[in-house]
Order: sequence, then C-alpha cells, then structure tokens
Amino acid sequence: MPDHRRTVPRTDAVLADPRVDAAVRTLGRDVVKDVVREVQQRVRTGEAPAEDVVGLVLAGLPAAGTTLRRVLNATGAVLHTNLGRAQLSDAAVEAVVAAAGATDVEMDLATGRRARRGRGTMAALRAAVPAAGDVHVVNNGAAALALVATALAAGKEIVVSRGELVEIGDGFRLPDLLESTGARLREVGTTNRTSLADYRAVIGERTGFVLKVHPSNFVVTGFTAGVEAAELAELGVPVVVDIGSGLLTPDPLLPREPDAQSVLTAGADLVTASGDKLLGGPQAGLLLGDAELVERLRRHPLARALRVDKLTLAALEATLRSVGNPTVGAVHADVDDLRRRCTAVADTLSGKGIDARPEPSVAVVGGGGAPGVELPSWVVSLPPQLVEPLRLGEPAVVGRVEGGRTLLDLRCVPPESDDAVVAAVLALT
Repeated sequence: MPDHRRTVPRTDAVLADPRVDAAVRTLGRDVVKDVVREVQQRVRTGEAPAEDVVGLVLAGLPAAGTTLRRVLNATGAVLHTNLGRAQLSDAAVEAVVAAAGATDVEMDLATGRRARRGRGTMAALRAAVPAAGDVHVVNNGAAALALVATALAAGKEIVVSRGELVEIGDGFRLPDLLESTGARLREVGTTNRTSLADYRAVIGERTGFVLKVHPSNFVVTGFTAGVEAAELAELGVPVVVDIGSGLLTPDPLLPREPDAQSVLTAGADLVTASGDKLLGGPQAGLLLGDAELVERLRRHPLARALRVDKLTLAALEATLRSVGNPTVGAVHADVDDLRRRCTAVADTLSGKGIDARPEPSVAVVGGGGAPGVELPSWVVSLPPQLVEPLRLGEPAVVGRVEGGRTLLDLRCVPPESDDAVVAAVLALT
C-alpha cells in the first residue's frame, strides 16, 4: 500500500502558489489555511491526488470574504425576512461601492468644514414625501419607534389600541419594545374594535403621544372598527403612525397599505417605517413628519447610538432617486411574463427527463407588508425531494414545498438567472 502521507505538499508551498496567495489577500490567511489543511488530509487518506491540491484548495474556498451566500429567492415571498428582505437595485449597489472608501458623508468639500451627515439622503427622502416637514434615518423600523418613544414619552404614557399591540419577527413584541424606553402603555379599546371616544377618554397631562400601528403581518376581519390618523389628529396631542412596510406614496395594487405621504397629509405628526420592505432599499428606520419633532429626535442622545453608516445612506439615497428596483418590479411583475418564463424553464428541464411542469400559483408580499394580498403568479413544479439539495447548491435556490411538490416561483429571480435555475436543477440529476 502506498504511503500517501509522503506525497502531501507542505502548507507554505501551497500558500506560496500565486493563485492561493491572491485568495489570502482577499479572504484572510486563517480561512485559506483551514481549507489547505482539509485538502491535505484528503491527500493523506488517499481521497485526493497530491498534484490536485492547489486546484482543490481554490475550489474549496468561499467565493467572497463573507460567510453569507448568494441566494435566488424562488419562494414566492417578495420580502422574505430570512433572505434579507429587499434586494438592492443596481443603482444602490453601485452607490454602496462608491461609498466604500473615504467619502464626504459629514464634510462640506467646498469649505472643508463639518456638514450634516447624509444630507443628500435626507434631501432625497424629503423630496419623496413632500408632506414631511423634515426627515431622519436610523438603523431599522423598531429603532425608529424606540427613538420616538424615548424622546417623546419617557416617563409618560403612550396611548395605543389593544388591537395594535403586535408581535414582530423572532418573538419581539411591540409592548416590550415601547416599555423598555421608560414609557407606560395606556391601552384602549378591544382586540377588534376601538373608537375615537376610547382614545379621548384617557388623554391627559401624562400623555406623551397617541400611537397607531398598522398590523402589517396579520389581518383582522369581521366585526371590527378602528380610528384613522385624520380623526386622531383631533385629540390635540402628537399622533405617531407606524406604517411598517415603508410605502412612501400610494400604490394602486396595494390599496389597503398605508403610505407616508397620505398619512401625514391626513394629520399625523410623525410616521415611522422600514427602508428594506416595500421601499426596496437597505435596512433602515425612516422618521418623517413635523420639522420640530424630527429635529428633537435627531438631537436626542439615543439618536447617536441608532445612526446608520455611510453605506446605508448611499444605498438609501440611490433607492430613493432611481426609478424602480427589484422589490417594485417583483410586486408588479407581469403574470403572463412569469408564465412564459416558468414554461420555458420547465420545458427545458422536462426535455432532460426531469419531472417539471409550469403551474399557476399565488405569491405574497411578505416581510410584514400587505397582509392578505395575494399576487397571481406562476411556478416551476418539481419533485419534492429537490427542495433541500437546491438550497445547498451553488447558487442556492430557495423554493417551497406545497401540495407534495417543490415549487420555484421566478417572480423574485432576475430573468438573466433563469439559466442558473436550470443548471442548479440539472446538477442534481
């Protein structure tokens, strides 16, 4: 029996190869050395020939300097929280790259003096929502609401309907978030019905503000009643509306989804929203409304702890200034086009002997946006056992199992990636 241990190349010799050395500069020495050791062990056991070590090392290295993997979202949920919600537009990605080096994020290049952080992004956000007197951006939607509660209601009461005390992702509950700021919740109404009189009965000297929360991840139907921002504005105290999904202006396809422009026009003093949902931008918390209140929030000490970095500012500005993005495109995708794409993919796969067929289906907005809205769609239907290996492939294709079949909805898959979906399936057969 040959002693394969004698053929194992030395670690320093492998690392000295120019291709491996280039990977070290990108991925880091420790990451590359771990892969080298794994391949060396395969040589010792006779699983791999010594002459293939460098090639096997290169093949075993991650594609980038992060453990995050590129995924094709074929789930049928446009804003899939576990897949990072909104996919950035090409313009936003280019903006992030441009901002990656030294930037004028807090400097006026004309004077060489300090300038307001992210002023271009704030200008773009104000232009997108003309009803807002001023705007501010923090690191996510929950942070925006926490900042409002801390600045306006610490030691005071937040009046909120019992039917709007929602639970958001990963078990986080809105009441817990608000009470952690030092505010006290004053619940009014019932789970399914709240009236203006319920609010009016508890408004007093201890009221910090009235909060209206859009139930963005569930729908209550039947014997229900609520109070809109226009009516709440009559109460004589600040009205804060958490619209959740980040829709800035009305969308005819989502008539029940509140938008910042309409809510502010109706009389709300402040609106909070997320940037990585229906807006289609990076994770961010948007604060829009009365200029005096926004400035009060911006100057609060907590705002420093919640501020966003230059990359988020760049991506958000590009999202606001550009026309369209992957989220908008996916929500408004043409059903006939989806049918043609799914048919083409299924025909290609069935021509290779794979049980694949196009089928009509239903997609959703997801990510805490437009609950109850169904988007007519199409899918490529495959055998159920393919769902897991497709997730583990390269690229990872994430679908869903429904009715005993693996379903791949191409709504959120770029058309230029259809061939990658085909290749991913074929690689498993």
